[in-house]
Amino acid sequence: MTKDELKAYISGRYAGRLTLLDSGRYDLLFAADPSDFKELARALYLDEQVKFDYLLNLGGIDTKERFEVIYNLGSIAKNLRIDIKLSLPYDNAEVDSVQEIWPGANWFEREMWELYGIHIRGHNNLKRFLLPDDWDQGHPMRKDWSAPDFIKLPEPGA
Repeated sequence: MTKDELKAYISGRYAGRLTLLDSGRYDLLFAADPSDFKELARALYLDEQVKFDYLLNLGGIDTKERFEVIYNLGSIAKNLRIDIKLSLPYDNAEVDSVQEIWPGANWFEREMWELYGIHIRGHNNLKRFLLPDDWDQGHPMRKDWSAPDFIKLPEPGA
């Protein structure tokens, strides 16, 4: 399946659940509703046409107004890739765990919880693995984070 065929298939099959964004530089980038994402992820995993059987990466972005969570999905069976972006409110950000669909999500979700403070509903092992167990200085990947020994560099263009 070519990139254009993938775009047409996803846009048709998942209309109303995935919205194509034009900012995907290498892979197609779609936006999804966080409240529907777990079921959407399961559908993409089970869909025999695309078979997204591998969670390549999961990352967070703090925009100062909201969090964006990007899921990079791959299909080993079909040699396909897409990215899906979820926008979460800055206060009380949470998303459902996809660990039961892609077991490797365990580490990515724990990192997102630990460094950004985004709660992962349904995750069976939310405990620290990057920061000390007794860490009480907040979430270091948030743009509003500071600590006594942290020196903040100026923003680009400031």
